[in-house]
Amino acid sequence: MIMTIAEVSKKYGLSADTLRYYERIGLIPGVRRKENGIRDYSESDCNWVEFIKCMRAAGIQVEALIEYVALFQQGDDTQEARKQILLEQREQLLARMEDMQRTLARLDKKIAHYDECLRFTEKKLRKHNPSQ
Repeated sequence: MIMTIAEVSKKYGLSADTLRYYERIGLIPGVRRKENGIRDYSESDCNWVEFIKCMRAAGIQVEALIEYVALFQQGDDTQEARKQILLEQREQLLARMEDMQRTLARLDKKIAHYDECLRFTEKKLRKHNPSQ
């Protein structure tokens, strides 16, 4: 499976500029080019795109991903260091999820408050205007 940047962009919902940027900073290692300079994304390249997109959607830091990819390219001797990066990012993600859960609970409480206010207002209006 070989794809152009336009095809990869469409498939993964990332702009061509974002893909070029990811390649330039080392998040997508070594995308081959045709003789005319057009990028030729292999299945392996697409796997990197999918991985990076997933990690970025979860809020994983670009710097951590750059370090991870650089270590990956150095080979199997870096497995422990790569695992450590993932563990650290996992902890940060869990903390953000806990913060989001607290925020969600607060939003739910606020929404319930407004629902109660609206019910009270409607009840009051019916008392003053029984024809409704």
